[in-house]
Amino acid sequence: MPTITPSYLYTFFAIIAVSSILLVSFIDYANAIRVSSEMGKLKDLMDSVAAKATQLISLTRATNATAEAFIQAPAAIGDRQYWLMLRNDSSKVWLEGGLGNTPTEEAGIRVYLPGMALAYGHYISGYGAICLKCSINRKAGIPEIQLSSSSLNGG
Repeated sequence: MPTITPSYLYTFFAIIAVSSILLVSFIDYANAIRVSSEMGKLKDLMDSVAAKATQLISLTRATNATAEAFIQAPAAIGDRQYWLMLRNDSSKVWLEGGLGNTPTEEAGIRVYLPGMALAYGHYISGYGAICLKCSINRKAGIPEIQLSSSSLNGG
């Protein structure tokens, strides 16, 4: 019976190790491309929501009326849920978003809106269209914009 020399065994194990490293590298690279693509789609959606919110704020300021808009949004980006949240502080208004099903503070992507308004509300994907409602806050005298899901508004 022929014997297998140790050098052949070492070569075989070296090939298995290199193949494993290459396989893991390719999987990581594919995941990085997928996540980058998902974040790009989320950013595009956030840009369109921010543009519509800015339009509603301008309309409300000009007409002193209540305005409402619905934006059809995908149920998921890739195979993952996403969330959007409107926030403000004393000088800025922004739309925050991220992947996952739980809104978290200081996470994800931010898109700033021009001007000042009271902003609140959140949207989690898969629950109807995105609803933006804007009116003038009587106490503060500035626009107030709310982000929610159309299924929560009965629409």
